[in-house]
Amino acid sequence: MEHLSQSLVRNGPGRTLGVLMDRRRWILVAAAAAAGMTVGACSDWLQPKRHNVILFVADGLRSQIVTSDTAPALAALRAEGVDFQNSHALFPTVTTANASAMATGHYLGDTGDFGNYIYTGPKNAPETTNGVTPSLEDDADLTFVNGAFGGNYLNEDTLLAQARAQGFATASIGKKGPSSVHDMTARDGSAIVIDDSSGGPKPDALPYAPGLAAAIKAAGLQALPPDRGLNTDPGAYNMPGVRVANVEQQSWFVKVATDVVLPMLRKTGKPFLMVYWSRDPDGTQHNQGDSLNQLTPGINGPTAMAGIRNASDNLQRLRDALKAQGLDKTTDIVVTADHGFTTISKQSKTSAAAKLKYRDTVPGFLPQGFLAVDLALWLKVPVWQPNGLDVQLNDGFHPEKSGALIGPDPAHPQIVVAVNGGSDLLYFPGPDAKAMAAKVAAFLMSQDYTAAVFVHDALGPVPGALPMSAVNLIGSARTPQPSMVVSFRTETSGCAKPETCEVLVTDTDLQQGQGSHGSLSRGETHNFMAAVGPDFKAGFVDPAPVSNADLAWTIAKAAGIQLKAKGKLVGRPIEEALKGGKVPAFEAKRLRSDKGPAGFETVLDYQQVGEQKYFDAAGMPGRVYGLKP
Repeated sequence: MEHLSQSLVRNGPGRTLGVLMDRRRWILVAAAAAAGMTVGACSDWLQPKRHNVILFVADGLRSQIVTSDTAPALAALRAEGVDFQNSHALFPTVTTANASAMATGHYLGDTGDFGNYIYTGPKNAPETTNGVTPSLEDDADLTFVNGAFGGNYLNEDTLLAQARAQGFATASIGKKGPSSVHDMTARDGSAIVIDDSSGGPKPDALPYAPGLAAAIKAAGLQALPPDRGLNTDPGAYNMPGVRVANVEQQSWFVKVATDVVLPMLRKTGKPFLMVYWSRDPDGTQHNQGDSLNQLTPGINGPTAMAGIRNASDNLQRLRDALKAQGLDKTTDIVVTADHGFTTISKQSKTSAAAKLKYRDTVPGFLPQGFLAVDLALWLKVPVWQPNGLDVQLNDGFHPEKSGALIGPDPAHPQIVVAVNGGSDLLYFPGPDAKAMAAKVAAFLMSQDYTAAVFVHDALGPVPGALPMSAVNLIGSARTPQPSMVVSFRTETSGCAKPETCEVLVTDTDLQQGQGSHGSLSRGETHNFMAAVGPDFKAGFVDPAPVSNADLAWTIAKAAGIQLKAKGKLVGRPIEEALKGGKVPAFEAKRLRSDKGPAGFETVLDYQQVGEQKYFDAAGMPGRVYGLKP
């Protein structure tokens, strides 16, 4: 003890502990060598056993909607482990954008996944899909985008890819689009990536990894993923949408995960990392038929609640399988949602698009593509589909699918709009981009559906708008950066938990009363997040802000995976959630633009941990839910 005390004085506790551990290691090495073990085998023996990790994503799950009644398995996990009560999705609050953050640990300015639909420049996606604004939730479009941007449009190696290179077995299972994003360079069957179309006959279908088809057959499951059945149809302006959750399809996915993939991963003898992406509650909330053209009950009706329960039940089945297979004590489970959710509004008093008549829209409501129509009418130029076909507004048509081209010549548009529900991405590919940015921003600020405007730093400053770098949208992305991002107006319909009944003006083909997301409001940034397992604290409520960009770094730290990064817009490991970690200091901040036309301003509320920023809400005061007074 006297020797130890003197050592502490000379070296400090950290260095002394290292010396003692080094001496113990050499004693163990010598003992192992005497027993005939090689130094390499001894080194492996001395390494702490790396735990398994499951990342469970409940697509579109709001934080405050989860209770022991609505989602018992999700509520139980949150109570048992870590409750990330101050959680954040990234803006735009859409699926593939947040999937890219989870997969890489980077913000969107680095991943280039600015939305579910992005502009690829003059490069055209296959004619069968979405022209120059391809969908990152479509396998054919993903293949095109990946090939068009260096074989990996994310420009970052994903957590799964790096884990596999460091000795982990991996799998990504679930919803088409984000399941691929998590292992973008392994969609050729070189690793387990299973989505809606896997193993099928279509050219864009993802091939099964070796041995997977036989294992699925041996488990008594149908060979290919089922479709969504009655859960698919969103209805129409005069017909309600679905009244059932996505139970059948997800039952197949969870059976494949529990009865096929988990045993395959366990058999490798390696630690494993698995992503399970539950389409519910997102798909059911989008298409639910409980509230046709009405703002209430909106996404809080019985069908949406069934979708939430479906995701919770999937989680429970995974946990039961881990226990049955003896993996529960060695597996961390991290649960997140890519974004929150809102009820769709299609109302505007200022929109010229809402004053036209359409074949598939309630008179007086905003049509799909309303922002592009408004811009085209204001500029007095034609509007085109993203594949170059014209849009005959006078005949009751409007832009469809993923976006629109604006200008006299679709081959050289003045503006390209990529539609993303609660926010739209605008690109100005012409030589007058700076002048166009100022003009378009002023026009948008005159519309009652505009909440926040962000302009590319190179095109500003623009009064009333904030720079895109303020929300981490400028980085090392390979894909074209938007010139402008507009976030639409939100409010609440009135309920006990206002965050759960948020209403959003939405650029969509869905109906008023159905569900959507995409804006920078607290109802959409406040996603559900929780974690449980051998590396995480038990019964801990984390008050600090966290986000989807933090997850890869947290999982890597818990599992002993070394991550490498190209871009600099990275998250942080959530050390306070891990055993022995301390809650960091954090503070709330506000950034305010200069006043624009008619006093319009974009105000951004965010929180900060060190240099790390977490975005709560942004917009013109009075037009966005979640801005502090």
